[in-house]
Amino acid sequence: MRLRAQRRLAAEVLGVGENRIWMDPTRKEEISTAITKEDIRKLIKKGIIRAKQKKGTSRGRVRERKGKRRGPGSREGAKGAILPRKTRWMRKVRALRKALSELRDRGTITKSQYRKLYRMVKGGYFRDRGHLLLYLKEQGLIK
Repeated sequence: MRLRAQRRLAAEVLGVGENRIWMDPTRKEEISTAITKEDIRKLIKKGIIRAKQKKGTSRGRVRERKGKRRGPGSREGAKGAILPRKTRWMRKVRALRKALSELRDRGTITKSQYRKLYRMVKGGYFRDRGHLLLYLKEQGLIK
């Protein structure tokens, strides 16, 4: 059973292309009796005829590839041009000071120990947070 006319009418009513029209294969007899746009509208209301969803182009691969391209091939200039030395220092010192204040507030270290360690941080003694915690373990200040 060819339902070309009904497909064309449904496409006009729904405002989509003929290829996007879905007709319930079990209700072909009912569809074949529909010869006017009004008949088609009734079938659409019943859900016998529908417009298929539009096929899009997936952006998944693009999203996967996105991001800050920081690889060696994208870099120009000196090491400090990518992330300035001062910014690196500020990030490190802020992280260390935050860790110290947390330890002090928890009562893990005393106020005097905090001051001593704070000065050591300022002097650049610790590489990172892990190094600070390792130092504290070695000194027996934390478990």
